[in-house]
Parts: sequence; C-alpha cells; structure tokens
Amino acid sequence: MNHSEHVYNGMPARELGSVGWRKPWSGPNGGNCVEALKLRDGRVALRQSSDPDGPALIYAPHEIESFISGTKNGEADFLLPT
Repeated sequence: MNHSEHVYNGMPARELGSVGWRKPWSGPNGGNCVEALKLRDGRVALRQSSDPDGPALIYAPHEIESFISGTKNGEADFLLPT
C-alpha cells in the first residue's frame, strides 16, 4: 500500500500491507498479541495478530508516546491481574 493514501482508524489492516508489522508485546510463547506498524507519517497502526485482516487502530505519535510513558510509570498497572 502507498501509505500516502487515506489511512483511517478502523480501516482493514490488510490495506496497510503485510510488511513491517512487529510484535513488541508478544508473550514468551509468541502467541496471539498486538502487532504494530509505524507508518511513514509517524502514526502507528495496531492490529490483533489473530485477526490480521481485521480493523487497524491508528494512533498519532503523541498518543503512542503518552501510552508508553504512562505504562513505564505504572499508570496501566490496574490492568494486571492481582
């Protein structure tokens, strides 16, 4: 896909192509997880690895930076099992 085409939140992930997707949050067994693709304009697409043709969530660079920073600071710890 030419990433200069219209990219929008919820678009079919297959329209972003199959090259470049990474699994930064894959568990030790490499199971189903979230895959990320950095787009040419700096935005980040996320998809579910078990549904690579499903919807892609598109985030602006500042949204991804806030998420990663907050996670490192423990702001998402409430999501972990107790």
